Amino acid sequence: MRKTLLSAAAVLAFTAPGHADELSDIRTQQLIDQNQALTKRLADLEKRQQKLEKTSVAQTQPVAVKGNIGDAMAADLPYKAVVKAPPPANDDLCWRGVCLYGNIDMGLSYESHGAPLSALAGAPLDYLVSKNAGGSYFGVGPNQMSNSYIGLRGKQEIADNLYAVFNLQTLFNPENGTNTNGVGSIAQNNGLPLALQNSYGDSSKAGQMFNNAAYAGISSPIYGTLTYGRQSALSSDLVVNYDPISGSNAFSVITFQGANGGGGDTEDRVYDNSFEYRVNVGPVRFAVETQLRNGGNSGTGNAFQGNVGFDYMGLSMDFVGGKTYDAVSSAPLSAAQVSGVGGLSTFSGPQGLGAVAATISDNTVFQLGARYTIGAFKFFAGYEYIDYANPNNPLSPGAFIIGGYTVFAPNNTNFTTDKVLQTVWVGGKYSATKDLDLTAAYYHESQNSFIIGNGSNPTGTCSSAVSAGCSGQLDAVSFVADWRFAKHFDAYAGVMWSQARNGLINGFLLATPGVSKISVYDPGVGLRYQF
Repeated sequence: MRKTLLSAAAVLAFTAPGHADELSDIRTQQLIDQNQALTKRLADLEKRQQKLEKTSVAQTQPVAVKGNIGDAMAADLPYKAVVKAPPPANDDLCWRGVCLYGNIDMGLSYESHGAPLSALAGAPLDYLVSKNAGGSYFGVGPNQMSNSYIGLRGKQEIADNLYAVFNLQTLFNPENGTNTNGVGSIAQNNGLPLALQNSYGDSSKAGQMFNNAAYAGISSPIYGTLTYGRQSALSSDLVVNYDPISGSNAFSVITFQGANGGGGDTEDRVYDNSFEYRVNVGPVRFAVETQLRNGGNSGTGNAFQGNVGFDYMGLSMDFVGGKTYDAVSSAPLSAAQVSGVGGLSTFSGPQGLGAVAATISDNTVFQLGARYTIGAFKFFAGYEYIDYANPNNPLSPGAFIIGGYTVFAPNNTNFTTDKVLQTVWVGGKYSATKDLDLTAAYYHESQNSFIIGNGSNPTGTCSSAVSAGCSGQLDAVSFVADWRFAKHFDAYAGVMWSQARNGLINGFLLATPGVSKISVYDPGVGLRYQF
């Protein structure tokens, strides 16, 4: 119809002036009037078509669920709250309310003291002071600013103002395409001396198909959101929301150390068998979450967490408290442990996907996070208190843990005296332009002395590197520049300097006799593609 009108208007427009000298004045005026009428009608039809197109987009616009980026050795989206998404861009990958999204982070990194690249760990390099760090490293640096991931999320109305929601997300290593598998990276180093180990890191991501999120639920803007499945702990959400350099493995202590988000152990940063309920009452928000025990000789223990927070003017604050039973911190088996069973291949107990050593504990956590926004500035601060105690339900050799792995050598008596780990952080972000962010952060961590007293040291306290139970401290300073130079693309450059002392460096490769502190720095650059 539109093409026909255009053609008619064009013919009349050229015919009338071209042959006016052959027509009477009346005929000429009639043609001119017809031309003007057709032109006006065409303009009205175009306006009507534009209005119909806008209405159609508004009616079919999908509403997405922001999923949680979660584990540091991790990365979910900043919060799990169900929200209406802005109108999708023309290139958004959404269909009928279901959206495909993802992130790929790759770059170059240098560690003054590090270990070889891991093919499995979510943080595939020793970005922080680490036990197996030795000589310097320079090479590919994946997942520095954030974890690489891909996911599906969606929201569908199932009744009046009631929605079904879901989120499926998996983290992967972009340099080789493998799913993130922290426990697998530990098992890979079983029996090896520190000098021969590659980088590894315990994690809640243990090679599962959807290792970071696999949950569904129902949501109401009035009555809140109930979700179930595999989803991040509330303690993980607080770390993600209030870390100045949120989600960065290379430049954030509390992201690289997933234990901060896991309420003591990184394997609890994402809960299996979990139920979570969130609701907002005006500017105040509440949330509760529980993980239910697998039963039997299992490292998936009961866990309970609660959150209360609020937004006022430019200030946001959240408080989280929780308790986790049978929390697991995995480590490689020693050469003696491997040979003690005649090699893992002859281990008579169940191995699943592999066997590891582990320290078992019951953990209590309290967190406080704050963020204040004023103009182009954002300021962050946080505090975390974690108490580790011996488990009320000790695990036996062969215990089942996350991702299908088993514990060959569980340690159920490491905390006869409770260990207390405290972490504080502060930082600021300045949006120098709409496309350039500059961020600086400081992290401090300290543990008490919790070793068992003996004849030479009856009080059971120490402040040196002779035992992992001695008091110790860690300090780190970071700076990052992030430039969004094109749609979906950003480039970043950053550095973190960290130093650990006393009990926190016990057993480290670089902790030779007389050494009480170790420091490392890790400048890096990279590119991210987000969709």
